[in-house]
Amino acid sequence: MAGDTSAKSVAEKLTPNYIKFLFGGLAGMSATLFVQPLDLLKNRMQMSGEGGKAKEHKTSFHALRAIWKTEGFRGMYTGLSAGLFRQATYTTARLGIYQSLFEHFRREDGRPPKFLTNLLLGIVSGGLGSFMGTPAEVALVRMTLDGRLPMQERRNYTNVFNALIRIAKEEGVLKLWRGAMPTAGRAMIVNAAQMPTYSQAKEILLATKYFEQGLPLHSTASMISALVTTAVSLPIDIVKTRYQNMKTINGVPEYRSILDVFTRILRSEGIASFWKGFTPYFSRLGPHTILTFIFIEQMNKHYRKHVLKSNVYTSTL
Repeated sequence: MAGDTSAKSVAEKLTPNYIKFLFGGLAGMSATLFVQPLDLLKNRMQMSGEGGKAKEHKTSFHALRAIWKTEGFRGMYTGLSAGLFRQATYTTARLGIYQSLFEHFRREDGRPPKFLTNLLLGIVSGGLGSFMGTPAEVALVRMTLDGRLPMQERRNYTNVFNALIRIAKEEGVLKLWRGAMPTAGRAMIVNAAQMPTYSQAKEILLATKYFEQGLPLHSTASMISALVTTAVSLPIDIVKTRYQNMKTINGVPEYRSILDVFTRILRSEGIASFWKGFTPYFSRLGPHTILTFIFIEQMNKHYRKHVLKSNVYTSTL
């Protein structure tokens, strides 16, 4: 008990908050380098069947084959700059804020905060982070979906900064935050499910005596977290994706509101369509969650060992 409290004091004293923000962003960006093709696939699957049209892709594998055939290897990484910029803004903020709050609310015996407290920390950090990351999210959605449009309708953004500048210039600065409400809602749900579930899973697994701090524990806990997060966040992610990608025809927006997107999908495609693209969404979220948590745990571990000259291991997640 005393050793745990000592570990808590060392972590609080020696780990600056800016390092937590830095490691959060770097971990998210590193993970994105591996999973960007899955993010593109997820967005394409979510738009398949939009507006009652025949589905473009019957399965994720069909979509993957079509993208590879028509757009090639480079096409699989369409929107990478936006994906990285999203991590540099959204993930830096949400993980940095979460880790700082996590340490502040850690229990006296050194254990993680209680589950309800952890849940609230996830909601707060997710909501604040989403505000920072919404412009990059809008650019990412548009860039990954551009290849499915006819040539004459494509936006052809060259990179994320070109996308942000053009959106602000052609549509107005506020359009950079189009879909901010569903984006914030999704971020709150994702963080509320992902972060506390990961922390709780680690605590339960450690109590079984079959695990100790290290890669097997982090991988297993993050996979559990990814499954839960996928199931609860996919419906709002689909609504958000369609709203952010909508076109304005003759001055009239394609959708009147977030609720309009939801009701149209429900009416024309059925309730099961809210979990459309589950496989690519989980395939993207699972590895990204695992890699992000592994990277951030390793960064914290080596920072304490090599920079702070401390062998005390106290997870900040």
